[in-house]
Amino acid sequence: MNLYPAVDPIPLPAPIWLIKLLHIVTLALHFVAVEMLLGGLLLAVLLSLFRGSPQSLVTARALARRLTVVMTYVINLAVPPLLFAQVLYGRALYTSSVLIGLYWISIVAIVTLTYWLLYQFTARLEAGKSAWWVGLIAWLLAGTVGRLLSTNMTLMLRPEVWRDMYSASAAGIYLPPPDPTLTPRWLMMMAGGLFIGGLWMVYLAGRSTFTACEKRFASGVGGKVAALFGVLYLVAGIWAASVQPEAVKAGLHSHALYKFAGFAGYGWLALVAVAVLLAAIAGFGRISAGLFGLIGWVGAVLALLVEITLVVYRDGVRDLTLLSKGYDVWDRVVVTNWWVVGLFLVLFVAGLGVIGWLVSVVARAKPVMEGAA
Repeated sequence: MNLYPAVDPIPLPAPIWLIKLLHIVTLALHFVAVEMLLGGLLLAVLLSLFRGSPQSLVTARALARRLTVVMTYVINLAVPPLLFAQVLYGRALYTSSVLIGLYWISIVAIVTLTYWLLYQFTARLEAGKSAWWVGLIAWLLAGTVGRLLSTNMTLMLRPEVWRDMYSASAAGIYLPPPDPTLTPRWLMMMAGGLFIGGLWMVYLAGRSTFTACEKRFASGVGGKVAALFGVLYLVAGIWAASVQPEAVKAGLHSHALYKFAGFAGYGWLALVAVAVLLAAIAGFGRISAGLFGLIGWVGAVLALLVEITLVVYRDGVRDLTLLSKGYDVWDRVVVTNWWVVGLFLVLFVAGLGVIGWLVSVVARAKPVMEGAA
């Protein structure tokens, strides 16, 4: 019996491949921002504990000042991929969202509280007060949001448990029964956060107005963290792939449509390995200060490529899992309005350009001097 709601009679206004491409690009950007937030926040918390180390406190404050800005990108870059996912997978995603409705709607309140705590964390650090506990609470809340999102994105692939969950409660007060893929998916995001956070510290060492000693400290700590958690990121990724159903594994390697997704999985492993190597060089090697910037830029590019390949692979896993349970994402009526699609793409590219410009403005910004007019 097909458990999915009926297909919306309104045809899609754009090709499915285009919607999927936009979903992949925007989701990859969102994941980069999320992992910068998770990793950067935890690193700032840990560094703030070493109050007797000037370099540690300077680095913690540098990360904290940027976290509120990163949070704006986490939130705003979450909207487009969620909307694209609703267009493609709405019949599954809406159902899973309703089944855990209490937890799903609570994300808004948790994110709002996390945002406020980030400002409090930064203010306390700047004032020289103990701030680690505020940052830790914010990190735990952000991790909780990640867990709830992973829960929903996993539940949408499990129509076989929907009826029992709804029978237990129609109010959305219960979480789904355990799924073997949930924990490795969530651990990938958490380990990936520290991996990206470490690379971010290496990047800041080459870009920020640190002293030479502070640059070497930030690059050394960031490189070691990225190298260590890059390995854990690899382990979590291999674990997540290994617990997929056999039909999904076979599909990734044999289905023409998803061959690239399969190759992207290996590409993800290779990119992470290269990034780990660079991080290790920055963390353990003796390099000139000028190379911090180069390694930071290369690490930033690799981080984005890692997320893109991860999202491509994830997309293949989702499509094949749903297909094995009677949901074919490609089986939709499409009536393309190319004028509207063209206008949307122009605005989309312009929007990405504005975001890039805003990031560059923030990166070049200098602290305001006290007493300045």
